[in-house]
Amino acid sequence: MFKKPWVKIVLGLVAVGFLAVLMAPLFVNADAFRPMLENKLSSALGRRVTLGKLSLSLFTRSVVADQLTVGDDPAFSSTPFLQAKSLKIGVHLRPLFFHHQIKVKKFVAESPEIQLISNDHGVWNYASLGRGTPGMDQAAHGDDTEIFVGIAEIDNGKVVVSSLPSKGQPFVYDAVNITADNVSFGHVIPFSLTAKLPGDGSVALSGTAGPLNEQDASATPLNAQLTVRKFDPVKSGVVPASAGIGMEADIDAQLKSDGKTATSTGTLVAQHLLLAKNGTPAPNPVHVTYKVQDDLKAQTGDVKDLAIETGPVTVHAQGTFAMTGPATTVNLHLNAMKVPVDAVEALLPAVGVRLPTGSQLKGGTLTAQLAITGTATAPVIAGPVEVDNSQLAGFDLGSKIQGLTGLTGTRGGTEIQVLHADVHETPAETQLTNINCVVPAIGTATGAGTVAESGALNFQLTVKLSGSGAAGAAAGAAAAALDGVAGNLLHTAANASVPLTITGTTSNPVIRADVKAMMRGSAGSAAKKGLGNLLQGLVPK
Repeated sequence: MFKKPWVKIVLGLVAVGFLAVLMAPLFVNADAFRPMLENKLSSALGRRVTLGKLSLSLFTRSVVADQLTVGDDPAFSSTPFLQAKSLKIGVHLRPLFFHHQIKVKKFVAESPEIQLISNDHGVWNYASLGRGTPGMDQAAHGDDTEIFVGIAEIDNGKVVVSSLPSKGQPFVYDAVNITADNVSFGHVIPFSLTAKLPGDGSVALSGTAGPLNEQDASATPLNAQLTVRKFDPVKSGVVPASAGIGMEADIDAQLKSDGKTATSTGTLVAQHLLLAKNGTPAPNPVHVTYKVQDDLKAQTGDVKDLAIETGPVTVHAQGTFAMTGPATTVNLHLNAMKVPVDAVEALLPAVGVRLPTGSQLKGGTLTAQLAITGTATAPVIAGPVEVDNSQLAGFDLGSKIQGLTGLTGTRGGTEIQVLHADVHETPAETQLTNINCVVPAIGTATGAGTVAESGALNFQLTVKLSGSGAAGAAAGAAAAALDGVAGNLLHTAANASVPLTITGTTSNPVIRADVKAMMRGSAGSAAKKGLGNLLQGLVPK
C-alpha cells in the first residue's frame, strides 16, 4: 500500500508519539506531587491549601486537582476562604517527564466560591494573605517546585461579600472571571476582572496591582479602571429597601492607590434616582462627578468635590467621610447659589418634597447652604434655604385660606417674592424654623412647623396682611366675628396679624385663619375700645 519508506517511518513515529501520550500517565504519578504542592502553596499564601487527587492531562499540558480549598483567617471564619471544584495547573512537560519536577506556568480555578469578610474596624479577611504562617511545613522550600505563575485565572466564580458581625444579606457577585499575568509576590501584576451584579448589572475592573504587600494584602498598590453598569444599590444589598434610596447607575472611575492613600475620580449617571422613603423616582437622569481621597489605615477620607448636575445647573459639595464604625458617616457641605428653580423642581419628588396636587414651581432662584451629617444612608440635613421671585403655578392660595373669604390676587398662581426657612431634616421629619414668606397679594408670614415622613403638616404661622384685597377680607371676617360692627374696628382688623395654621398633607394642605384669636389680641382690644366709644355716644347726656 505504501511504497515509499519515508511514509512508513512518519506514520510509525506518529503512532509511537500517540502511544507515548496515552502511556505517559502510567509512568508519571502526578498525585505524588500533591503534598509538595500543598505545602508550597500554603507557605506562599499563609493559609492552609488542600488539593484533591492530582491527575495528568497531556492534551491540556496540565495537572488537574479535582478539588481546591484555601483556608480563611481564623479571626474571621473557620470555613474556607476559597473553594473550587477543580484546579488546573499548567506545567512544563520536559521537567516533569525527565526530572519528575513540576514547574508551574498557569493556574485555572474552575467555578470557585470566595468569601470576602470585613470586620467593624474595616479590616478584610484577605488582608493577611501572603503572610508567613507559624508552624507551616517548610520542607518544600528545598525542592525544585517552582511557583512563579505566568497566568492565574478564575473561571465562572462567585464572590460573597459579608461583614462581621452580620449587617444584613451578603452582597453576591456571580459569573466572576479574573485573569492575572506574571503572578509573583515581587512584581506588578496586570489583571482584568468581570462579574455580574444582582439584577441586570455588571462590573469590570482592569489595570495593575502590586507588588503585593506581604504584611497587608489590602494595602497593595493598585492602578485600575472601573466600569459599572446598571448598579442597583437595593438589589445589590448595599442599602436596605427601608432606607428609601434607589437608582440604576452607570459608573466610570479611575482608582489609584499607593497602599496608604487611595484616590478615586469618576462619573455616575443615576436613572430613577430616589432619596427618600416617601419620595418618587426622578423622571430625568442625574449626573454626578466626584473626586475622593481615602486614608486606608485611618479609614477616613476627603470628598474633594462632589458635583451634582441636573439640566444646565451644577451644585457642588465638599467634606469628609469615615468608615471607622458600623456604618459610613459623612460630614459634607453643599452650596447652591441662586440655582434656577425650574432646574431642580423635577428633583423635589425624589427627596420626598411633594407640592400641592396640580401645582408646580416656576421661575425664580433657589439658594441653599446645607450641612449633611450622620450616616450615609440616613443623613441629617440642616441649613438655610431660600426661594426668590418664584410662582407656585396652579395653586390659588387665597381661595384655600379658610376664614378669610374673598382674598384675590392668586387665582393665576401664587406669586412668591421670598420664601426663607432654616431646615433641619431627619429620616423621621423635616423641621422648618425662622420662616419668612412674602406673598405680595396677601402679606408676610412668619413662624415654624414640621413635615412628617408621611407628608403630614403641622405649621403655626402669623400673617401680617397687606394689599387691599387682603385687608378687605380681614375686615369682613372681623366684622362677621363681631356681628357686623364696623368703623375703626374694620381699620384695626385690616392691619392686624392673623394666626394661621397649616395641617393636612403636602399634597392637600388645610389652611385656616383664626380670626377670633386675632380679635382677642391687640386688634380685639382696639375693637372693643372703639365699640365702647360708639355705645357711649349713643347714650343721652
